[in-house]
Amino acid sequence: MLQPPETSLGLASIGQTVSLREQAYDSIKQSILAMDLYDGSAQIRLHEHQIAQDLGISRTPVREALTLLEREGFVSTVPRRGLFVTRKTKREIVEMITVWAALEGMAAHAAARHAEDSELRALGRAFEDFEISTLPDHLKAYDEANLDFHRTIIRLGGCGLMVEMTTNLFIHMRALRSAFLHRAGRLEDSMREHAAIIAALQARDADRAAVLVRDHALGLIAHVEAHWAWPEG
Repeated sequence: MLQPPETSLGLASIGQTVSLREQAYDSIKQSILAMDLYDGSAQIRLHEHQIAQDLGISRTPVREALTLLEREGFVSTVPRRGLFVTRKTKREIVEMITVWAALEGMAAHAAARHAEDSELRALGRAFEDFEISTLPDHLKAYDEANLDFHRTIIRLGGCGLMVEMTTNLFIHMRALRSAFLHRAGRLEDSMREHAAIIAALQARDADRAAVLVRDHALGLIAHVEAHWAWPEG
């Protein structure tokens, strides 16, 4: 069986410090969070020696960092093949979107009731620099604004545990939103739905905000069902 090519995570050397494991963990995790996990069908294989070389440290703290990341579900060991960045199956993705929708909906409900006016005004400015007619020329910037918008709603919910619970989910939600944002008509729908969510939050209509945010997230399920193109397992 052909093995996937060695993949560099683009990591910068972190030098010699007293907490190499922690720094290696943070560096690898941030690189994984920045990946487009569902851009193409090839799995992303991790090589301990390559990571150690990129970071400029020995393999021991890298091995320890990867063990922590595997425990948290960011990477997975495939018997007789090696260590890979975790990528969910279609069924897992649907379940994950369902959980995210519930949590973000709850966060929106709380944000509408308790967030500061200044925070909601700032959220309302998230997309002010974008126009439908020019969005195709600014997809990367809009993608980042879109992801930050959803992270902010979770944060404005005011529940630290909810933020913690969605951290691991976000690596996959980020990749999915980026992938499906490029589908025909999705940009227009996204802008319209975001505007409605912002209006509900700023009107302090907690019930409507919760429903709009939940349905916005659940809309990803239809795209997964229609366009899933990655192997199972």
